[in-house]
Amino acid sequence: MTLRSRALTALTALTACAAALTLPLTASAQAAAPTAPQTPAPPRTGFETSDGARWTGLHEEQRFLTAVDRGSDRMTTTTIGTTRQGRPLQLVRIADRPVTATTVLLVCSQHGDEPSGREACLTTVRDLAYAEDPATRRFLARTTVLVVPTANPDGRAANTRRNADGVDVNRDHLALRTAEARALARVLRDHRPHVVLDLHEYSASRPYYVKDLLSLWPRNPNTHARVHDEAHTLSEAYVRPTAERAGLSSGVYGIWTDPVTGEPVRQVAGDGQERILRNTTGLKHAVGLLVETRVDALTDAEQNDPSVNHRRRFDGQRAALDGAFRFVDERRARIAAATAASRLTGYADRGPVHLGGADNDPPEPGETLQDPPCAYRLDQARHTAYADELALHGVRTVPARDARGGVIVPLRQPQRALVPLLLDGRAAHHLTDGEPVRHC
Repeated sequence: MTLRSRALTALTALTACAAALTLPLTASAQAAAPTAPQTPAPPRTGFETSDGARWTGLHEEQRFLTAVDRGSDRMTTTTIGTTRQGRPLQLVRIADRPVTATTVLLVCSQHGDEPSGREACLTTVRDLAYAEDPATRRFLARTTVLVVPTANPDGRAANTRRNADGVDVNRDHLALRTAEARALARVLRDHRPHVVLDLHEYSASRPYYVKDLLSLWPRNPNTHARVHDEAHTLSEAYVRPTAERAGLSSGVYGIWTDPVTGEPVRQVAGDGQERILRNTTGLKHAVGLLVETRVDALTDAEQNDPSVNHRRRFDGQRAALDGAFRFVDERRARIAAATAASRLTGYADRGPVHLGGADNDPPEPGETLQDPPCAYRLDQARHTAYADELALHGVRTVPARDARGGVIVPLRQPQRALVPLLLDGRAAHHLTDGEPVRHC
């Protein structure tokens, strides 16, 4: 039985218990029986109450999270930022103990017009917060689950991909221009999650892109090999097989496949650019995974009834989370070893840094720093302009000890691979031009 099934079983039992406590009594029984405490029914989302006919509204989300928090002592909610239009960016934490072995982060609906992942996150929050079955309790005793239920509230309110500034948040995880990306950077820095799930949806009009669910690991070539391999395992041995056992088709995101033979046709997306959260998480030592469910109706039933389409998309997201939680439960030691090795590698300060390429697209010679500088210097003006972004990325700086002033950003630190991507003028998405330092 999956974690989701166990949680839903517990939820059903709780609902039945609540209903039993409110059954009418005979007059004599009412007189004789002591007043029993009322057990509130577990809260439900707008998506659930409508049987998938509509998505949960933002005000409904707030009421739902408040109700879940009130009914569970293992859930806390904090505000981690505020959007351009004044909406809160929230982080939910679920755990049975203050300190656990593994931290999992769910990032839901960075694109505001991709709502099914958000619905999966909201119901997962509730199910984990209320579950009493032994398997889930053991899981939560060793796991902290962090959830950003709506990573782009302004976009969700407008049903748009971009935020209120017109920025695609999932292309802003290096520059950190948006409140949404800054909030997520702060979570990655402060909580150091071992595993990150980034839940999306896709729409395709071409005949070669027809899977119910697609997933993809960090392709950036600077991702530590052990982190990359764990992320690949998460996708190929856990998330996709779980979806397929649920009766859903699956594939690798960005790869068109022939609908008849299943053979790959060509890659159309899913590169290694460092500003996408899937790749940023790998650079920041987390086992990251992108999950995409298909928006387009796949059957006549979905064409005739949007709720059928919505439920299929929701089921795909929940299947992905079921697979991810099983991955965490079965591979904790490997995950911890991989993420620790990734962080420690930066202190060795050895090896090339790649400014382009991907795991399936080797960097060109001009895209690789074979002998990177030992640091970059920023003058005072540049440091003042970008100090906040460097701090949000967790990049360490030290004051320059000469008359020129400014700061030195050494490569010898956990974020070694990230420093050139931020400060080398040859990097495609760099923040600013730092001056390479050859002798530290």
